[in-house]
Amino acid sequence: MNIVELSIKKPVFAWVTMFSLIVFGGISLSRLGISQMPDVDFPILSISIVYEGASPEVVEAEILDKVEQRLASVEGIIEVKSSARSGQGSIQVEFDINKNIDVALQEVQTAISQIRMPEGVTEAPVISKQNPTEDPIMFIGFWADRPLEEVVEYLEYSVMPSIQGIAGVGEVSIGGFSIRNLRIWIDFEKLSQFDFTVTDLIDSIQQQHVERPLGLISNKKQEKNSRLMGEALSAVEFSNLPIQKRGGQIVHDRVFKIKDFARVEDGSSDVRRIAEVDGKNAVSLIVRKQRGTNEVEVAKKVRAYMDGLIPALPHGYQARINVDYTLSTRATVSSTLLKLGIAVLVTIIVVFMFLGSLPASLNILLSIPTSIVGTFIVMLLGNFTLNLFSMLALALVVSIVVDDAIMVLENIIRHYRMNKSAHQAALDGTHEVLGATIAATLAVIAVFLPIVFMKGIIGKFFFQFGVVMSVAVALSLLDAVTITPMRASQMLSGSFKPSKWEHRLEIFFESLSGWYQSSLKWSLKVPLITIMISLAFFGSSLYLFKKIKKEFVPSQDQNFLIMSFQTQLDSALEVTYEKGKEIAQALKGIPEIKGFFISVGAGGPSSSANQGFAPLILLDQNLRKASHTQVIEKVRKALKLVEGVKVQIRDVSTRGLTSGRSFPVSFNLRGPDLEKLDQYAAEIIKKLESEGVAQELDLDYKRGIKEIRVYPKRDAMASRGVSMDAISRTLQTLVGSFVVGQMTSNGKRFDIRLKAEADAILSQKDFNKIYVRNLVGNLEPLSYFIEVREEPVVQSINRINRQRSISVFGNLTSKVSQQEALDKAQQIAVEILPAPYQLVFEGASSQFSESFKSITWSILFGLLVAYLILAIQYNSFVHPLSVLAPLPFAVIGAFIVLYFTSNSLNLYSLIGLIVLMGIAKKNSILLVEFANQTRALNPNLSIKEALAKSCPVRLRPILMTSVATMLAALPLLVKGGMGHEATSSMALTIVGGVFFSTLLTLYFVPVLYYYLSFIERQN
Repeated sequence: MNIVELSIKKPVFAWVTMFSLIVFGGISLSRLGISQMPDVDFPILSISIVYEGASPEVVEAEILDKVEQRLASVEGIIEVKSSARSGQGSIQVEFDINKNIDVALQEVQTAISQIRMPEGVTEAPVISKQNPTEDPIMFIGFWADRPLEEVVEYLEYSVMPSIQGIAGVGEVSIGGFSIRNLRIWIDFEKLSQFDFTVTDLIDSIQQQHVERPLGLISNKKQEKNSRLMGEALSAVEFSNLPIQKRGGQIVHDRVFKIKDFARVEDGSSDVRRIAEVDGKNAVSLIVRKQRGTNEVEVAKKVRAYMDGLIPALPHGYQARINVDYTLSTRATVSSTLLKLGIAVLVTIIVVFMFLGSLPASLNILLSIPTSIVGTFIVMLLGNFTLNLFSMLALALVVSIVVDDAIMVLENIIRHYRMNKSAHQAALDGTHEVLGATIAATLAVIAVFLPIVFMKGIIGKFFFQFGVVMSVAVALSLLDAVTITPMRASQMLSGSFKPSKWEHRLEIFFESLSGWYQSSLKWSLKVPLITIMISLAFFGSSLYLFKKIKKEFVPSQDQNFLIMSFQTQLDSALEVTYEKGKEIAQALKGIPEIKGFFISVGAGGPSSSANQGFAPLILLDQNLRKASHTQVIEKVRKALKLVEGVKVQIRDVSTRGLTSGRSFPVSFNLRGPDLEKLDQYAAEIIKKLESEGVAQELDLDYKRGIKEIRVYPKRDAMASRGVSMDAISRTLQTLVGSFVVGQMTSNGKRFDIRLKAEADAILSQKDFNKIYVRNLVGNLEPLSYFIEVREEPVVQSINRINRQRSISVFGNLTSKVSQQEALDKAQQIAVEILPAPYQLVFEGASSQFSESFKSITWSILFGLLVAYLILAIQYNSFVHPLSVLAPLPFAVIGAFIVLYFTSNSLNLYSLIGLIVLMGIAKKNSILLVEFANQTRALNPNLSIKEALAKSCPVRLRPILMTSVATMLAALPLLVKGGMGHEATSSMALTIVGGVFFSTLLTLYFVPVLYYYLSFIERQN
């Protein structure tokens, strides 16, 4: 007894199987996390090293070069990117995709620990994983009519611990704002008045502000620890610390204290960033989720907490959730689930319209949850989440999972209408198409399974897609050959009594089959003409591939835009802040913008005082007439009135898909000379913008900034006995601030910083008031030993694989596609770049190229596997070609529809092509399988007669599965809701491909089968 007979004769077994899959699948669904993208361990590490006061050139030589040299000993590194900025060096290390990122982290930590850092590097390098799934999910703004330091302290002690305690929250941080510091503002004129120097002050603080363990005090009865509590505990106590030595000698004439030469305050570190909400200075809390958790649920809990917190805030405090990235995730999941339900409903209606039987429609309806819901079990076991890729797989697989059930059920009903009993019809009908069903399912899985083995980062995203599709299709086969026949045997009545609707359908399909048989006989009489017409159609349509726009992902309206801006390179923070106010005023005049906040200065998304960042929250799509691209143009037009500001605006379509820059145009130039790289980059930018290919282009190499450089006069220093250390410590303290120690308050440690009073040093003349002590203890004027010059410097120096590089990034114009822009950039680079200079794509541009190559490889490999499976199934190397032959027509059909609907070939339409490869084979498998059966049962029939007899019998299931597939994809075309631009291109690919492939399969496959049969007989 095989499994088909077992299911029919013992229906309880089949029912239990079905309900088990549904019940345990439902339990698994309730435990699945929800996220924007699959949780992927990106093989990328980020290293950050702070070297306060160092120029980019010094950071490059003293930090980057040493780190990169040591990293050369770590295995599996593909690329090393580094950037040297004033006071900071950062390195990004990308490993082979198969490298265990945790092992890589340990190896990098070991390598860097062996480096001897310069004395100015006071903190250990920070090494972290770079993972888009750990990007912030929320930005919460707080503001009050109180000092910013007080707001920050309130958040650190009251709000942040509460949010961090919410289940699923991974990290809560304050984005780049000043932190609490004890500030000592030095008056160097008073110091020199009493023959003191800055180094005297530093030495006194380090000697007087000390807390140390003293050891264990014990006797015969007990023992206790002891500690010297020598640290000052407040600003007042610190200001009263005595200064007992001057130049290393004890002061006898009077008692000097810190407050005699400096102003001590409980303040903050230097303000390098300002954020504003509704015209008031604000602080932003950044919320991240834990890996694998449901980001929608985490955000929901945070929102619930904020709803309770806002009414209970201290008087004068206000708060608002400024950015919630999970809104788009929630909308996408809800929209996809709705479209999934509509697709199921449409499929059932199609079945009823073709078969005219309510029991048959109910049978197909019950087959869907078995496959779809059962898949959630595997998703939970594989630690998958409900994300963009897994949800797309579930939405697309509906039309595939019903194909097997439709194929089996239609044949069962055909046998049932031969006046067989329901039991016998179920057995005979299932056995007749069992081979075709298995072959079709295995051929479909052969297309989806290679996706699991795709290379690169994009392959990690597609892993869940491939697994979900393969598991759902495999479960559909299980349902089709066990549960569907069982249900049919029980739902069909004792004898066939057609209704009026079924009778009319029988007449219609008999007439349609007769017409198809006549036209097929004609095409078999002139097979060469049929082949030539098909090939002519194929050849004439190939040129469309070049005409179709190509891009990584389509621009999507997610009710959210990101705007960045920058003022002149040497602009102070206050200048950028004032420009930010002008921008805010201009944005208020755009009715489609629901809200925004502006952050300027270093920290967060910005890296220097002349840069700003502003997320724009748009009204819901249903509440505005303008699309997000039209809003972008409105913003650009409005901000042209703000002088001295360069603006870049983009949507968040590529969020989470790339670890690099998400601009559609993004590439870097590499070579030995930065000056030449800058010239070449400027030339490429000029040509791209002048030819209307790209706009808002910018680069990460900034020139025109001036730096005050202090050059020592070594002869004068030698003659007066002044050391470089004395000059260095004095200048670093007065100009750049010097961390002299730490202080404890409320259980936390914070820095003690020394610096000259604001505006104390504005010109070279001010250095005449500063004194240093020579080796014998005498005071000497600092200006005698230094020469001050103002010279141009670079803002940053970037390197890739130890080569200097300059990155160019920006947006497209509305006239060109991403592919055209990148091709144009490559063409210009070939024309102007001499060896060894080169152009390399990065970020979203690199992912665009990688995704196309990976998916193309996956499709080709899948077709090879499908061919091998079909060859085994048919015991022939010839007939599988008949099955696979219609696939090019499916691709061309997809291209035709994409071209005439002005859609692009992108990541999502490529997903549609993958699905299309699986669907299109099923129709040809039905024709070839039944033709083989007819020839086996009627060996005296000629090949043409066998085809003319068998193919019309399979017309109804072919049309039914094709129409069901196309109509099930139509809900994905419905506009409205976030991300519909992505699903629409995917749906159009499927609809166009299925339509044209079905039309040509009905004639091309039989004719090709006829020709290949001669080759088979000769072999």
